[in-house]
Amino acid sequence: MSLAALAHQHPRIVDWGIRIDRAPAAGWLALQFAALAPTWAWMVRRMRDGSDDPLGLLALAALAALAWQCRRELRAAPRLGWLALAGAGTLLATLLRTGLGALPALPPLATALVAVLALACGLLAFLPRRVAALPIAGLAVLALPLLSSLQFYAGYPLRVVTAEASRWLLAPGFSVAREGSSLLVDGRLVIVDAPCSGVQMVWLGYFTACAVALWARQDDRGFLRRLPMVGLLVLAGNILRNSVLIAFEGAGHPLASWAHNLLGLLVLAVVCGGIARLMVPARTVPGFADQPIPGLITAQGGRHVDTVL
Repeated sequence: MSLAALAHQHPRIVDWGIRIDRAPAAGWLALQFAALAPTWAWMVRRMRDGSDDPLGLLALAALAALAWQCRRELRAAPRLGWLALAGAGTLLATLLRTGLGALPALPPLATALVAVLALACGLLAFLPRRVAALPIAGLAVLALPLLSSLQFYAGYPLRVVTAEASRWLLAPGFSVAREGSSLLVDGRLVIVDAPCSGVQMVWLGYFTACAVALWARQDDRGFLRRLPMVGLLVLAGNILRNSVLIAFEGAGHPLASWAHNLLGLLVLAVVCGGIARLMVPARTVPGFADQPIPGLITAQGGRHVDTVL
């Protein structure tokens, strides 16, 4: 049956369908948010029980600020590709949480990852095309309570890398030997412990990258091209911070607690500042072709002539 015949026989059904297609973005997103309510409840419980730092709230606030800033530019009709991904992701998150056929339910963090990416797709369906997709997805992932998981899986490798790099940097001035994530500096044992792994700096570095990329209207290609440098800046900053601290420890003059924290904040500020500068697109500088060239016709149609003596 054609759409015209359907509209003639059942005008209310067609009218209802058109109204759904033109439903406001807030309505669509509210329905999707409600469908994923078990995921949000788990995230709140994990943040409240002290097992993870609540840094994800910053990522959620950044996404909310973006949606509010673009509220007058939200599309009346969503982009169907992103909307289909949002619906499929929401359904998949529900199935993974309850168990998919003979397969057992996945861990809550894996299910929550699918859920937040589905919500990001729902938001992208209504945002204007100029908004890059990858920083939105990045902020959605950073909204998860994942710092404790990162510390568990990636903390020790990062500590070993940091300890080895610090050993290499301190070798010219100290007698340094490394075993695991510990260093023996001039006979003094210095342990690179969990807070020195730099996991929080990693989170803040990538948060800065995503937030500044959206603010500067960086496109997906430019964001992806700069992303490896974000990791290198974070790693270099963490190595520098730990090397300074280890040098003071090895010399027998450990920094006071306030100086330790101040050094960490200063290095974090420098790293995040460098990442922010990296994510801002370079301004176009007029080249030689934009300057008047002797002997060529100018914009007004006259001829510019230089006499060389």
